[in-house]
Amino acid sequence: MLAAALLAWYPRHHRDLPWRHTRDPYAIWLSEVILQQTRVAQGLPYYEAFLAAYPTVQALAGAPEQEVLRLWQGLGYYSRARNMHHTAQQVVQEHGGQFPTTYAELLKLRGVGPYTAAAIASFAFDEAVAVLDGNVYRVLARIFGLHSDIAAPGSRKEFQALADQHIPAAAPADFNQAIMEFGALQCTPARPDCLFCPMQHSCWAFQHGQVALLPVKSKAKAARVRYLHYLVLRHGEAMYLKKRGEKDIWQGLYDFAVVETTGLELGAAEVLRHVEALGGRLDTSLAAEPGPPPLLKHVLSHQKLEARFHTIWLAGALPATALADTGLRAYSPAEIEELPKPQLIANYLGKN
Repeated sequence: MLAAALLAWYPRHHRDLPWRHTRDPYAIWLSEVILQQTRVAQGLPYYEAFLAAYPTVQALAGAPEQEVLRLWQGLGYYSRARNMHHTAQQVVQEHGGQFPTTYAELLKLRGVGPYTAAAIASFAFDEAVAVLDGNVYRVLARIFGLHSDIAAPGSRKEFQALADQHIPAAAPADFNQAIMEFGALQCTPARPDCLFCPMQHSCWAFQHGQVALLPVKSKAKAARVRYLHYLVLRHGEAMYLKKRGEKDIWQGLYDFAVVETTGLELGAAEVLRHVEALGGRLDTSLAAEPGPPPLLKHVLSHQKLEARFHTIWLAGALPATALADTGLRAYSPAEIEELPKPQLIANYLGKN
């Protein structure tokens, strides 16, 4: 019943998206990585840009990581880009540039989890393994009246078994596309179109008045707030930036010297102290206009950032010892444009 209804609904209502016109596992994989935690409208230009820049997995594998991160800039969750680059290299080095053709083998690739492996296996190779994303969880929970918490790790097995039970062996790709599209367009999180739903009479949630209550999902922990004070050190046309290291957000991206505090304010005397600690000397003839430094806010998955940007004009270049200790380096405007940067930094530069 579920498969028949979805396969009848899909041809009339689905969106025409480029990755639905290919059986190339590389292009399918690329689209799935980009669309993780990203809306289709936002991800589509990136998909087209990556395919244009790297038309094959060999091209992506051979690209410098910094170049890949720069092209990814603005999508967020940059670990996806780094894993994608490593996976491309793994496919080239360990599989001769050919993606594995089964779900089980695809799972062995770095950064490829059950959802992505199922998508590639079904869309490229017609393997009957069901995809399980947020849309699918919602459709299954409402139609079958499942009250298991979808945020709980143990629930995945239950939902996966149910989805696999209904996927038709003769049309796994169409079924997977259909159930995801149905959740994205018809059985939406808010204001689902139940009035014109083809499964209205067989939907447990609709029949029991619980559409708004399903799926059950426990609330995530409240995001912590971090206060960042960026020292925008300038000398002539150049600005000083550094590459971020591991064990924090934005690994491998470039930002300014930063001071993290417990509050939003950092006095002028404290700013000067931090600049002098770097060996910097202020050019008082180019002092910034009085008033609070620009404040930009940025929301990540588990963090909220509030960042002040303090423009500091230097009387001379920073000493070599400071550059060696901090990783800072002077970059021209053209060089900065080519660096991969967090969207927060890109937004500041775009306004200043």
